Amino acid sequence: MKYQVQISPQALDEAEEGYLWIREKAPLAAARWYSRLMQAIDSLERNPESYPLAPEAEAFAVELRQMLFGKRSGIYRILFTVHGNVVRVHHVRHGAQQFLEPPEKEN
Repeated sequence: MKYQVQISPQALDEAEEGYLWIREKAPLAAARWYSRLMQAIDSLERNPESYPLAPEAEAFAVELRQMLFGKRSGIYRILFTVHGNVVRVHHVRHGAQQFLEPPEKEN
């Protein structure tokens, strides 16, 4: 089964932030990084459920999964959910960032 991959505006913004940060130090590497990142995201059209649940999945009460992308200190977490035949990428976060937390409930 082939899945349809959708990338949220938030995830696109976060990917662009990563690209701009890398570009400051290595412009050519940044373009290659961004291209490989988008290829990795596109690869979620095949077997997205083979990726593990993200550590914060329990706090969100959804099957939030993660794909790790990159090497050494440049690892990014691609956070996504699967609903039917749709994979929705919600975030692209550097591995050093704190885990996501659900919004606080108002009383």
